[in-house]
Amino acid sequence: MKQGLFQIYTGDGKGKTTAATGLIVRALGQGLKVLLVRFLKPEKPQSGEILFLTNQEGLTILSAGVGVFNPEVPRAEIEASVRATFDRALSHLASHPIDLVVFDEMNGVLQRGDLSLETVLRFLSDRAPGLEVVFTGRDAPEDLVKRADLVSRIDAVKHPFDRGIPARSGIDY
Repeated sequence: MKQGLFQIYTGDGKGKTTAATGLIVRALGQGLKVLLVRFLKPEKPQSGEILFLTNQEGLTILSAGVGVFNPEVPRAEIEASVRATFDRALSHLASHPIDLVVFDEMNGVLQRGDLSLETVLRFLSDRAPGLEVVFTGRDAPEDLVKRADLVSRIDAVKHPFDRGIPARSGIDY
C-alpha cells in the first residue's frame, strides 16, 4: 500500500476485536503481511479467533499474555509485560515487511497508563508510510481519535451478561 491509514475501533459494546479480526482475515486473503499485537488478555482460554489464526501464513501474533482480570497478577507485572510486548512489536515492524498491524486493546493500555500516549503518538508519526495501523479497546483517547483516519464506535445497547449469561466459547471468545 502506498499510504497506510490509522483506524480505531472503540466504544463499550462487544465486537471491537471481532471487527479487527475480520480486517486481518481480509488482509491475509489479499496476500498482505499482518502483525497482531495482543494486550491485557490472558493466554488461557484461547479465543476462537486466535485458535483459528495461529499458524496462518502471513500473520505473526505477539501477546503480552497477562490478563488484567486476574487479581493474582501484580499491576507492575502487567505493565512490564505490555511494555516488553510493545517493544517486541516495534522491533518486528523494523525488521519485517508488514502491511497491517493491529494493536488489540491499545486503548485500554493507554487508559491504564501502561504505555504513555507520547510513546504511542511517536510510533504513529515514525511508522512506515504504507503501514496500516488499527487500535482496539474502550475509551480511545481524544488525541488519538482526532488523529485517526477512521473511527468506529461500537456501543452497548443490550448484552446477555446483563441477564447473567456468561461468556460462551465460540461466540464471546
